[in-house]
Amino acid sequence: MSKCFLVLEDGTVVEGTGFGSEHTVFGEVVFNTGMTGYQESLTDPSYRGQILIMAYPLIGNYGVNHTDFESDRVQVTGYAVREKCGEPSGMYGGEKLDSFLKRGHVPGISDIDTRALIIKIREKGTPRGAICFEEDELDKVLKKVQTMPFPSDSNLVDEVSTKEVLIYPKESAKKVVLIDCGTKLNIVRELSKRFSLTVVPYDTPASWFKDHEVDGVVLSNGPGDPAHQIIQETTVKTLRAIKEDYPMLGVCFGNQLIARAFGGSTYKLKFGHRGVNQPVKYEGKVYITSQNHGFAVDPSTLPDELEVSMRNVNDNTVEGLRHKELPIFSSQFHPEASPGPRDTSFLFDNFAKQMEGRK
Repeated sequence: MSKCFLVLEDGTVVEGTGFGSEHTVFGEVVFNTGMTGYQESLTDPSYRGQILIMAYPLIGNYGVNHTDFESDRVQVTGYAVREKCGEPSGMYGGEKLDSFLKRGHVPGISDIDTRALIIKIREKGTPRGAICFEEDELDKVLKKVQTMPFPSDSNLVDEVSTKEVLIYPKESAKKVVLIDCGTKLNIVRELSKRFSLTVVPYDTPASWFKDHEVDGVVLSNGPGDPAHQIIQETTVKTLRAIKEDYPMLGVCFGNQLIARAFGGSTYKLKFGHRGVNQPVKYEGKVYITSQNHGFAVDPSTLPDELEVSMRNVNDNTVEGLRHKELPIFSSQFHPEASPGPRDTSFLFDNFAKQMEGRK
């Protein structure tokens, strides 16, 4: 086992035990509060550019399986846990966490006080950081951490969006287009169960929609800043051109893009919402939701035609939008995920009803 270090931009250096791929990486350091779902988190494209700390203290006690991937590869830049389980339970089987990260060329660090780190992030905000295996390189690594840009300054969406059009046909079903900003595979699964689905790159122009038969449009989750200039010049530009033509559903990053397409603004949260236990109030009921985002919609900037339909019970941030006249709505959380029962998957059914109403 290798000595390893987690370095934060405030000068904090935490020594632990390395695992996975042994090389130095840099990223934004965030945390997830879920007790399960580590495989889904590791493969979620919304974690692109980030070093992920897990709040739950024991990770890897069930193995990596072949069904719970959210993309085709490990997406996190680095991984930090309190305790790594070396041998997953024989009851569930699956691959060991260590070998999974090695195959994904992603380093991990264990045997550290993740609770103290999460408290620090909650108090001071999301920091830049690094995982380093070379003790004599720590000063050099810290200097780079303190001077490097945040990963969200780059167009992270371009790194995770599909490069080609993907088609999932379903006979006699409505034709839905998913704009892929870094979609989780479970969104694809939920949509393809209900619709004839076409997945297109994030920078697909409005002209493409005019040339194809489309009944509805879904905007996926994704990493980075929804205000990034390239996102404004591509995805948001397309949305502005087609927003009156089709029923539309936005999920997570898609919620923020809908706000921006109608002239609203977004801002960076102090430490984001990442986990499977976020309470959201919607139409008089509270739902426990799965979330992974570091930005939020600024409600004070929304035009009169958009209304806030959902709120986070913990901090009152915007969790959903609804257009007052057009068949457009969105959720900041993930309705395709299952934090307990399938609480909010009905939103996909609501989207189907909107399309039926547009016959």
